[in-house]
Amino acid sequence: MPKTCRACHRGMNMSISGEEGSCLSCHGSTVNRTAMQERGYLGKQAGGLKNIEAELVKPYRHPVLDVKGVHRQGEALPEEIVNATRHSECVDCHDPHLVSAEAPFRGLKGRRVGNFIADIKDEYELCYRCHSSSANLPVDSTDKHLEFKVTNRSFHPVEGEGRNKYVISLLEPYNETQERPGDISMLSCSSCHGSDEVDGPRGPHGSRFRGLLKYNYEMDDGRNESYYAYQLCYTCHDRNSILGDESFSLHSLHILGDRSRGEAGTSCFTCHDAHGSQQNQYLIRFNEDVVRPAANGRLEYKAQGVASRHGSCTLSCHGVEHDALSY
Repeated sequence: MPKTCRACHRGMNMSISGEEGSCLSCHGSTVNRTAMQERGYLGKQAGGLKNIEAELVKPYRHPVLDVKGVHRQGEALPEEIVNATRHSECVDCHDPHLVSAEAPFRGLKGRRVGNFIADIKDEYELCYRCHSSSANLPVDSTDKHLEFKVTNRSFHPVEGEGRNKYVISLLEPYNETQERPGDISMLSCSSCHGSDEVDGPRGPHGSRFRGLLKYNYEMDDGRNESYYAYQLCYTCHDRNSILGDESFSLHSLHILGDRSRGEAGTSCFTCHDAHGSQQNQYLIRFNEDVVRPAANGRLEYKAQGVASRHGSCTLSCHGVEHDALSY
């Protein structure tokens, strides 16, 4: 930034249009970035900056350009005011004075240490500022910290390594625990959420996939199985293993359906919660829009043993009664 502070602070531009206008002067389109370079505010070596603005207009996005003028100076996050307007400004996730490529969360507080809120160290702590215990969570949103808690029966390994040590479908280099150099045993929110473009900017700014996901994930019942339909899952889990019933003897029947009878399969989402399950092993938490209690009123999954891959289900699904149906 050859003109230092003036690169961002130019007259009343932030007061009038909000800080995103200044941010996107450099982090937006090539046209805007070139104009900044020609005016001497941005060095020529910054030509490789990604276009964040293009991400913020995708179908699924953080509402940086949608909700403006409600960010409060010094606001506390997680939000403490029930009727506060939900918003997502650049400065909610980035401290523009301290941020760097090596320390993207520097200057932001959100990590709870006893009774104190310390600087953020891990990405999920940043996400929890709005997606955990905020008093103004939408009615259809859930506390993500409760879903990822390491005391749950199962969870994707975001806060800590997973509890289920026999996930037979994992592709290399993913592993339940880090046993060898190069093993990946921990994920971050941006492992699943982020740009749908391979060379897109880092971070969950926007995506064309529902849930602001990096890859497609069909969550509706009755869709045909394909690598594309469940690409999010198949990025880490071997499709051949899943359809080969290595982890569950009826996996392929549930996912593919019985095509001889014209019955489509169901989504991974019908039986699994991709964040975590407080009740069951292996992320099992039934989608009750599809899975209903059995005639006896029970809706449950029971595992038999830690690694035996045996269990039973009591439920009703697609008109089929499961009464302690074992596998």
